[in-house]
Amino acid sequence: MLTKEQIAIVGSTGNIKINAVAGSGKTTTLIEYARARPGEKILYLAFNKAVKLEAEKKFSEKGVANVRIETAHSLAYSQIVRRANYTLKNDGYKTPEVVEILGLNSYTGRHTEYILATHINAFISYFCNSDKAKVQELNYEEVVNDPAAKQFALNFKQEISHQTRLFLDKMNKGEIPILHDFYLKKFQLGKPVLYFDTILFDEGQDASEAMLDIFLSQKATKVIVGDSHQQIYGWRYAVNSLEKVDYPSYDLSTSFRFNQEIAQLAKEIVSWKRHLKTSSDIKITGIGKPGKIKTRAVIARTNAGLLVKAIELLIEKKEIGSVYFEGRIENYTYASEGASIYDVLNLYSGEKEWIRDKMIASMKDMDELEEYIENTGDSQLRMLVEVVKEYGKKIPGYIKKLKECHLDHDDKDKADMIFSTVHRCKGMEYDEVTLADDFITEEKILDLADEQEAAGMAKLAEEVNLLYVAVTRTKSELYISEEIVPEPSKGKGIKIFSNKKKSEKPAGKNYNYQSVREKNKSAYAPWSKEEDKKLAALFQKGSSVKDLAKVLERTTGSVVSRIKKLQLDPDE
Repeated sequence: MLTKEQIAIVGSTGNIKINAVAGSGKTTTLIEYARARPGEKILYLAFNKAVKLEAEKKFSEKGVANVRIETAHSLAYSQIVRRANYTLKNDGYKTPEVVEILGLNSYTGRHTEYILATHINAFISYFCNSDKAKVQELNYEEVVNDPAAKQFALNFKQEISHQTRLFLDKMNKGEIPILHDFYLKKFQLGKPVLYFDTILFDEGQDASEAMLDIFLSQKATKVIVGDSHQQIYGWRYAVNSLEKVDYPSYDLSTSFRFNQEIAQLAKEIVSWKRHLKTSSDIKITGIGKPGKIKTRAVIARTNAGLLVKAIELLIEKKEIGSVYFEGRIENYTYASEGASIYDVLNLYSGEKEWIRDKMIASMKDMDELEEYIENTGDSQLRMLVEVVKEYGKKIPGYIKKLKECHLDHDDKDKADMIFSTVHRCKGMEYDEVTLADDFITEEKILDLADEQEAAGMAKLAEEVNLLYVAVTRTKSELYISEEIVPEPSKGKGIKIFSNKKKSEKPAGKNYNYQSVREKNKSAYAPWSKEEDKKLAALFQKGSSVKDLAKVLERTTGSVVSRIKKLQLDPDE
């Protein structure tokens, strides 16, 4: 039985956009939309291959035969790659490969050639995902957030742009294998005509400008579906198409996945965006009924956070016996540029003769590697460094143990615990979810918000989205660290645990965000100059953090964070 919101969408006419919260039955709605138009030829553009296969199964089961399901890349592949007989580079170009292809070895300076190659790689991705016709129409440095990396990009602005154009030209001529983003870009620039009556564009909040340009240029009736607060691919230059079009707006605000307590938590997390001066509005109601716990998952923000949690549960605490990592487990031990955690470990241990990656092998020591990371903003490589520093030479044994306990995909549901990052579990759901503690907190947002430019604000907003997506993967129970949420209270299905003492198991306390707000109203307000002066004076007199929190009506975590920010403690 359809909800009133679903019925309104099925009966709509013309171009529309649909704001669909997590678990709100958007595929069911689109199936019924298509079923109500049997005489139309309809294209359903799915976000990726996994979503495409799932959609094909669901539409087939419902007997809907007038819908063709594709991804933007699959459409482009048939038109560009097959016709031109290009060869594909499926795993992308590694930094040393870019250096070799473009002959960048002549540059002086410590690892300048590798830093340049990393920026060129990023600029290629930026251009291919944009809607621009020429590289020169883009200012690459505007999408570089890390200060040192941005400065390098400015210093080498002309060279990065020139070498990016050379690399793209080599792909265009077929001199080197092409990237997936490249053939989609070539498809977009060719101004394709898609002969359909209606086009359904799923996951519109994570569309690239190139995808959106292809979609909007068609004469067909257009339906964009997405959730503005699930935009998590900004790092791949995605744009929120729901905000780009002025179509009549419809909502799917009822989630069948989880209950109202989870919905309220999700709503409260999204509300953090008000500190970033961006939209924090969301209509969401949870009517899901908790069921038997069959699938349990740990979700982390980062690969490093996930590996740490897996090592903790499987090896240190021995709480689980079998595991499954969404995607291949090996993917969690590599950075995007191809360097493995073992390469970083061998550099850390001084055993350079065992390093396989050419770029890592060129580093004198960890200090040089971390300098390279600062100049490139390579967050994935930074994560591997963090894990290596945490576990050192124990890493090979730990990963070997994880692999021994890893089940095949067909046995995924039999695993004691499924491990995934937010990006890999997008669109999935589990009966029980435990969050790693590497997500953003409201306290951190308050500390950082005043210092950010527009790009930084957008990045922080996406961090909020990542937490929102993670929380809404659960169907029944959610375990969340008190480092992410400040105080435990009453709430069905949400349980608080502490990571401060790793030997402790989840406390199992219930949580209700509205109670926390009432109890700690002032804890989330920006610090005033008067409060800073009062904090400094009391701290210098020797007042404890607990006493400071009581006097200033703040949480202890907020006080500690402010002490660090004001550099009041010389030992920090």
